[in-house]
Amino acid sequence: MEAGFDVGARLRQLRSDRGFSQRELAKRASVTNSTISLIEQNSVSPSVSSLKKILDALPVSISAFFAGDALARPQPFYRAGEMTEIGDGILSWRLVAARRPDRSMSILHERYPPGADTGEDMLEHEGEEGGVVTAGEIEITVNNEVAILRAGDAYYFDSRLPHRFRNIGTQECVIVSANTPPTFSEGSSEQHHA
Repeated sequence: MEAGFDVGARLRQLRSDRGFSQRELAKRASVTNSTISLIEQNSVSPSVSSLKKILDALPVSISAFFAGDALARPQPFYRAGEMTEIGDGILSWRLVAARRPDRSMSILHERYPPGADTGEDMLEHEGEEGGVVTAGEIEITVNNEVAILRAGDAYYFDSRLPHRFRNIGTQECVIVSANTPPTFSEGSSEQHHA
């Protein structure tokens, strides 16, 4: 997660704002009560798939979770330090223009260290997504089809199909991806694998 970002406090704030107990949020997200408690205490760093399930139950998008509620004025260019980190501490997913109002797509710069995985739970959400591997290799599963993609290879699929990303290589995998509708946009209840 982003250095200095207090995941536990942010989750606790959002849960409290909605009037949910830890038990109620856990039930809605199909996770254990202890999972919510440990995340709120910053005792564990949730996987992307676990965080997705919890945020879907609120509902809050991943970018709203990490970027906060303030929107920014539209701008055409974003420096590396201006992208919002929405990864899980292992995976790095940097979202371009997270606070831009009325975005029509999400663009991500993704980094998967060796062994990184989006989680055993397959991800599913509305929309389409695609990307190009720029370094390393990644195993992608889409609706029981599995492929290993390397630098220069690409993917494009209906995001409603169950999907998962795993770096099975020995080097970091880097992907530039996009999805639409902007499932990392403010107010959305859905997330992308990244």
